[in-house]
Amino acid sequence: MLKKLAKSAFVARIAASLIGAYIRLVNETTRWKLVNREYFDDAAAEGKGVIVAFWHGRLLLSPRLCRETERQIYMLISAHRDGEIIANAVKSYDLEFIRGSAANPKKPGKNKQGASAVAQILVALEQGNVVGVTPDGPRGPGELVQPGIIKLAQLSGAPIMPTGLSIKGGKRLSTWDRFILATPFSRGCYVAGPIIRVPPENDAETLEQLRQKVENALASVTMEADRLAGRKDEMPPQDDRRVTS
Repeated sequence: MLKKLAKSAFVARIAASLIGAYIRLVNETTRWKLVNREYFDDAAAEGKGVIVAFWHGRLLLSPRLCRETERQIYMLISAHRDGEIIANAVKSYDLEFIRGSAANPKKPGKNKQGASAVAQILVALEQGNVVGVTPDGPRGPGELVQPGIIKLAQLSGAPIMPTGLSIKGGKRLSTWDRFILATPFSRGCYVAGPIIRVPPENDAETLEQLRQKVENALASVTMEADRLAGRKDEMPPQDDRRVTS
């Protein structure tokens, strides 16, 4: 839908304004509770950057996180005009955006763009900033961690903090990420999990075990956030696809 809207600059501006108003309404009228903040504080106290990971389907709930830290937060978005709509929609929040996409072996012509985005993320982390990552995006499958976040942590030395985002009110769409279309004036919850570190040198088997560890941790904190927020979905969780490390 955003790609269709983005074809017209005028329509794109209107869409960004409407989407931005909706995001602000949801995030500013929701009663938020932050659980286990000490995990983030301990990681940030080291003076290094922090990779905050959460599921793509909870993306709408993430802007309010900016109010919980004085550090600059960066997010990776599409370099195309649909990504620009999102950037303009949340410009009232103190977010910086890195435009690009993960390297796609099926589209080698776009991989330079992905490499540029990775380089910008590494600089942001080196400067001690927070980088928000949806490790199952942008193409899915939903709620399955792709190896890119492990590579980022390995290259940067920054810890990964799994974060569960949830809200009581709202419908889950039948999209690949089961996106939550939240309702305002609800109850929301952020749950931070223990940080996960990826040493600079690891073999493929160890990296896969760490990928599974991040995936399982995200499943756990998201389930806890749903419980605390009082969210009950009609769609079953996808835990059967995860491998317990």
